[in-house]
Amino acid sequence: MSLELSSVLYETMNEKSLFSELNEEEFKIVASVFEPLFVKQGDLIFREGDAGKDMFILYSGAVNAFGTQSDGNQRLLFALKQRGQLFGEMSMVANEPRSMTISAAENSVVLLFRITDFYRILAQNPIIGFKILKAIIAVENQKLDQSSESYNDLIRWGETARRRAITDEMTGLYNRRFLEDSIKERFSNQSMNFRSISLLMIDLDKLHSVNALYGPQTGDLVITAAADAIRSCLRPIDIPTRLAGDEFAVLLPDTSRKSAVKIAARIRENIAKMQVKVPASHEANENVTISTHASIGIAIAPDHAGTTQEFVNAADSALKKAKELGRNRAEVFDKNSSLDIDIQWAANL
Repeated sequence: MSLELSSVLYETMNEKSLFSELNEEEFKIVASVFEPLFVKQGDLIFREGDAGKDMFILYSGAVNAFGTQSDGNQRLLFALKQRGQLFGEMSMVANEPRSMTISAAENSVVLLFRITDFYRILAQNPIIGFKILKAIIAVENQKLDQSSESYNDLIRWGETARRRAITDEMTGLYNRRFLEDSIKERFSNQSMNFRSISLLMIDLDKLHSVNALYGPQTGDLVITAAADAIRSCLRPIDIPTRLAGDEFAVLLPDTSRKSAVKIAARIRENIAKMQVKVPASHEANENVTISTHASIGIAIAPDHAGTTQEFVNAADSALKKAKELGRNRAEVFDKNSSLDIDIQWAANL
């Protein structure tokens, strides 16, 4: 870089943190090795994982820094928009791969500061080199503060996305996919032979009548109330799930037949005690109180099943038996009186 251009740069960049302690002559020595790069919007300057051999200084335009999430997608960490801002410096100093991807947010000019030139300046002009190193540390501390906020946002965003992926939006219970994965995981665990797990299949009795009389929105209120009633009976390790509509399931890890029956009884009683107040009609100001009951089927593994499909089928067979015997009751699977059923959603377990 020419001395004339170095003088122009000094006038516009000497107050920036990297060069704030350099006098004009010192700055000219450093700027003489800069290589201007013209980068189009969207072009990569370097990619995460690349060798960190050089650092860069933003002269004009703007660049974005992206980090890779656990799902492989890229998320914006921060943007650099001010002339003189530094990036890529820590990978160069530490001789480590790039920790993020940098691309041009708009047509930009960046100044390339090669590591070989930096070490030559450090050897020939130690005072200049130490001033730059001191500035790099200050810049890095500031950037860490900025990126930590972005990483915290990223963590919060990831947690929200994770919850959405495994929960039912209306009730807050787990969804069918999470239940399927949980059952599959436990059956693939070799300790299954020594520990019992139980599955409850739950249907609200005749909720279609509520939908017909008061509308589906009222039915949703009843479903949400039932979800709360189920949740209130469970332990932190249990997995309450909304399968679809008014159908629920609960996976009970490390739970014997006796304990599963007790939990099912509590759930049935809680649902029977529900009093859901809803408007009698869109026009009326009066409320009506709706109550419902639940039928529950219980299966225990390994007593009733050796595979995931058998496990789900056994619980559903017990549920059908509870309905046949008059509803509003819980029944344990009985191999001698089981129905010939095959639950479609469990076929892939």
